[in-house]
This record gives sequence, structure tokens and C-alpha cells, in this order.
Amino acid sequence: MVEAKELSDIVIEVVAPVRLCCDAKCPKPSLCLLLSSRKPYSYKEYVAGLFAGVATVVVGHPFDTVKVKLQKHNTNVQGITYRNGFHCTARILATEGVRGLYIGATPSFVGMAFESSLLFGIYSQTKQSLQGGVQSSRPQPQVIIPSAAFAGAIISFVLCPSELVKCRMQIQGTDSLVPKCSGYSSSLDCALKTIKSDGVTGAFRGGSTTFLRESIGNAVFFSVYEYVRYYMHLQLKSGSSDHNNLVDMGIGILSGGLGGVAFWSTVLPLDVAKTIIQTAPDKSSLTNPFQVLNSIYRMSGLRGCYTGLGPTILRAFPANAAAIVTWEVAMKLLGIKNN
Repeated sequence: MVEAKELSDIVIEVVAPVRLCCDAKCPKPSLCLLLSSRKPYSYKEYVAGLFAGVATVVVGHPFDTVKVKLQKHNTNVQGITYRNGFHCTARILATEGVRGLYIGATPSFVGMAFESSLLFGIYSQTKQSLQGGVQSSRPQPQVIIPSAAFAGAIISFVLCPSELVKCRMQIQGTDSLVPKCSGYSSSLDCALKTIKSDGVTGAFRGGSTTFLRESIGNAVFFSVYEYVRYYMHLQLKSGSSDHNNLVDMGIGILSGGLGGVAFWSTVLPLDVAKTIIQTAPDKSSLTNPFQVLNSIYRMSGLRGCYTGLGPTILRAFPANAAAIVTWEVAMKLLGIKNN
């Protein structure tokens, strides 16, 4: 008569070839293998992503403030039109000082920290799931693109309300088109007034545009990041240079920076539409990004759809380089291998 097998032995034989435990005296090697196959550090990928988000805001928020002001003013027939990003920056510094460049940073810190935590965590774990535990020697677009797009789609639900508050705060102050009586005293005041006047759904105004921007943009970002990182490591392996932490940091700066530039070069028109949608004072104004872009194109041409390109690209490289380097360093410190 065949002896009944324990459940743990049956499970391990179905899902994977039996591999003996490292301890020869272990009475249940199959159960030991099952437990050891679980990722003990899955939450750490989210922690590393959180640090990346903080680094992004510290480096990139001043550029973002200039970008939002350009997008609001230079696509509007009323108020001042800035000649370029430097003109806008000079106006802010002259009237509000450095503090003016960090207006709206509070929701940005909260939103970006949480968003980056989810983005890097979900991307890493989805990629592992799609790879099925099989590590490839080169980037796999069929794994990278859906993993990044899925992560971007999820974080759009976090980003939309935080960016709505951030944008509405940023268009105040210097050369504001918003009357002082209608202004907000703080990010919390902005959030409460938005919900009071528009309901909870009002906080998600521009949600579909954010969804498109993040899913498409992150697919581009991680594809560029993974390929640049792979080919740079390949060149270093074939050369005679020593591979140390400074080299890894240099690769992170270049791959993250180029990924950020590719992200924003691809989705900036969607970002312009999002800014217009989220800062419109009239609840009945357009919310379809393609209709908004069509309106901007008729008024300002293709250049209008890329309003804020200068400060956006200037921000994209250092902010995303800082995010990737911080993420990779945090993962290394937390004992996570970045494949």
C-alpha cells in the first residue's frame, strides 16, 4: 500500500523540483524549501521606493513649480505670459524668494513618497511574477512594459488628488490669475475647499489624464532605465575598469536621468492638459484631455502642447537620477538584489 504523503511534500513536488535543504539533518526538507522560497523582504522594496520619492521632491519641486506656472499662464489668454522658464523663475524669486519655488511642496512630499513607494514596489514585484522566477541576462520588454504600465496605472489614483492640490497651490502667488479672495491659505485648506465645493469626486478631477500619463510614461521610463543600465554594465564587464559603488552610482545617475527625460518628452502634452483641467475654476470646463489639447493647439500650435518643456527637462534628469540612485542605494542597504 502506498504511504500517504504529507501536504507539504505534495505541494513542493507540484510547484518545483525537489531541492534538498542546506541542512542535511533537516527532517522536512520540502517544507523548508517552501518557506525559504517566499520573499522575506517584499515590503523593503516599498520602503526603498519611499526614499526615492522624497529625493525626487527635494531635487525636482522648484522646477515643477516653474513648469506649472508656465502651463497655466502661457496657455491662457489672460494675465502675464512668461518669455521662458528663466523669466518665470526670476519673477518668483523677486516676489516670493526661494520659498516661492517650494509652494505646494507639502502635498507633493506626501503624494510622491507614497506614490514612489507603490511605483517601485509594484513594478519590482510584478516583474518578478511575470518572469516566473527565471532571471534573464538581458531586459525583457514583454515583462518591463506591462509591469511598469500596471504600476503607473495604480499610482495614478494616489497622484491625482495630491497633484490637484499641488497645482492649485502653485498657480497662486506671483502673477496669479486666482483672486486673493478665492485663494487657499494652505494645502489642507485647498483640499477641504475642493471637497466642499466639488465633492470627493472633485479631488479626482483629471483622473483619466493622470492615468494615461502615468501608465504610458512609466512604461517608457523603466524601459529606458533597464536598457541603459544593462548596456552600461555590459560595457563595464567587457572593459578593464573596476566595478565599485561610485561606478554603480554613475550608472544610476545616467540611466535614471535619461529615463526621466524620455518619460516627460513622451507625455508632456498630457501633463499640460492635466494642469489645465485641474486648475480650471469652472466645474463645467473640459475634462477630456484630447479636447483640451485640441483647444490649446488651435490657440498656440504644437508649441503650446509642450508648454513648460524647458523646466520639465531640466527637472527630469536630476530628479529622476536622484530617485534611481536613492532607490538602488536603499535596496542595497536593505539587502535586496536589483536584477
